[in-house]
Amino acid sequence: MTPDRLRAALVAVPDRDWLVGALIRVTVEPATVVGYYSVARRRCGQVALPAAPGWTADVAARVLLLSVLPLCGTRLTEVVAQLYQFGDPTEKLAVLRALPMLDLGPSAVPVLHDAVRSSDPRLLAAAMGPYSAHLDDGAWRGAVLTCVRTGVPLAVVHDLERRADAGLAELLADHATECRATGHQLSPDATALLHRLTGIRDSTH
Repeated sequence: MTPDRLRAALVAVPDRDWLVGALIRVTVEPATVVGYYSVARRRCGQVALPAAPGWTADVAARVLLLSVLPLCGTRLTEVVAQLYQFGDPTEKLAVLRALPMLDLGPSAVPVLHDAVRSSDPRLLAAAMGPYSAHLDDGAWRGAVLTCVRTGVPLAVVHDLERRADAGLAELLADHATECRATGHQLSPDATALLHRLTGIRDSTH
């Protein structure tokens, strides 16, 4: 997803003039982003956006507000961390979805670390998007395992096929053993990944 696509998807929001004005104001006075961010749901609504599947108007508007911030480096990281820390789950989700669109480098990785410890599968899924490239291998493997444990589809994990390695295979194998011991089954997508990583073929095929 890109800011331009989100702008196009938001063309029919109930209070389009408010959104346009908010985006302009934030580019001039970055400190106003906190106030605009907090009222985006009330002004733009929570309707699903047909032109941006999986997105709602309030989340898209908040991501756009972050994308126009004329900040960089430490100042931008501080704003992002503040909005995430004090946000409700939907506000946190918007921060996570905005991360790949911001010039942050690895400075917002602590936000990801918090998100992957969350019990909210939406936050975990968003954390494993493109910005997860900044997670080190150990943290990334642990986050993938958390996806498996919580039922988050592995299809949401960015760059899974390239980053999946023997270390992840070991974690998945251990988890599969735990599942069998408790009478449960490893999810189909995790089973398929484990088979690819270990060269096991499904005998039913």
